[in-house]
Amino acid sequence: MIDAVLFDLGNVLIRWDPRNHYQDRFASAEAMERFLAEITPGTWNHEMDLGKPFAQAIAERSALHPEHGTLLAEWKSQWERMLGGAIDESVTLLAELREAGYRVAALTNWSAETFPVARERFPFLDWFEDIVISGVEGIAKPDPEMFTLALARTGFVADRTVFIDDNLPNIEGARHAGLHTIHFVSPPQCREALRVLGVRV
Repeated sequence: MIDAVLFDLGNVLIRWDPRNHYQDRFASAEAMERFLAEITPGTWNHEMDLGKPFAQAIAERSALHPEHGTLLAEWKSQWERMLGGAIDESVTLLAELREAGYRVAALTNWSAETFPVARERFPFLDWFEDIVISGVEGIAKPDPEMFTLALARTGFVADRTVFIDDNLPNIEGARHAGLHTIHFVSPPQCREALRVLGVRV
C-alpha cells in the first residue's frame, strides 16, 4: 500500500528550460539548439546540480569556448528567466495527495545557489515534509545514494513510496532502490498512473 509520494520538481511541478532565455539570443532556433547541445550540455549543468559553484563552472567552460563567454555567463545572470511558472495541474495533484493523508516530500537535482529563488517564488514548496537537494548534499539522481538519503531523511519506506520524475535514468535509479515509480509525462497521465497504484486521487 502506497502511503508516501516523492516528487521531482523540475518539469514535474516547476517549469525550467534554458530556452526561455536563450531563444532571444540567437538568430535561429537551430543555432540555439546547437549551443545548448554542444556548449551547455546536460552533463555541464549536472556539475552545478552536484554543487559546483556557477562561477567555477562558467569559468571552466568559457576557457574551452571563449567565443561564447558572454552567453555562458548568462547561465547564472539570467537564470531566473529560465525558470518558468508552476505546472498548475501538478500542484493541484500535490494538494490532493496531502489532503488525502499521503506524506509528500521532494527529491531534486538543483543547484544550492539557485534553489532559494524557487523557494521564494513557489509557496507550495512549503507543503513538503522535506526537500532533498542535490546541490546541498553533493550527490544527485540517479545515484542510488540519493534515494537512500531521501528515504532516511523522510522515514519513507521504499516499497510504500512512489517516486515521480520526468527523467528516465532517474526512474531507473529509483526502481533499483526499491521504490514504485511513475515516469511523468503530463499531470493527467501521472494522476492515472497513481490511481493504478491504488493512490486515492
